[in-house]
Amino acid sequence: MGAPLRVVVCDDQELVRTGFVTIIDAQPDLVVVGEARNGEEAVRITERERPDVVVMDIRMPLLDGIEATRRIAGPHVAVAARVLVVTTFTLDSLVYEALRAGASGFLLKDARPAELIEAIRTIAAGDSLIAPAVTRALIGHYGERLRPSDQGETVFDSLTAREREVLILLADGQSNAEIAAELFISLQTVKTYVSRVLMKLNVRDRVQAVVLAHRAGLASPR
Repeated sequence: MGAPLRVVVCDDQELVRTGFVTIIDAQPDLVVVGEARNGEEAVRITERERPDVVVMDIRMPLLDGIEATRRIAGPHVAVAARVLVVTTFTLDSLVYEALRAGASGFLLKDARPAELIEAIRTIAAGDSLIAPAVTRALIGHYGERLRPSDQGETVFDSLTAREREVLILLADGQSNAEIAAELFISLQTVKTYVSRVLMKLNVRDRVQAVVLAHRAGLASPR
């Protein structure tokens, strides 16, 4: 086994923060290298420790999780961090903004410990995590707000018909396995298509591709 994945935990509630740290540190392949009580501390610790993943709350004093995410994972950051936003459904109005700010995915605070661990590992591996059920809830909530952008669909002209199909299914919140079943193709083929979509759209991960697709009106909320 190689070096453990380095994690920073940021939450203004000590009980929640301690719980996360306990769960993470119990794993042989993970280690918490910093704890932050607000966004300012998260930015400072992340810049110092260069963790593999930052577990980020949204509503915090001094600097909220959205702005903190933007400062450590935004498009203009030279060495962007991988941010896992952990939130509740009552804060879903802010989750969308966190994803736009550069977060690599999000998880609900009532998720099981095993889901938190798997999410950290997934994001550290360079993938993104956006739970299908949560995605559908978010898109349903924002169905009226996510109008097509001024660019229309011109940014998607480079996609083949199959790549567009894959993107639309991604935007609907489907996982790679669900897309493979829907299109009757292998899981590896789905991964290849997803990689091509990300490259052609010039986005960092599938989360950004999903946001972009919905902003362009490529998918309708169910």
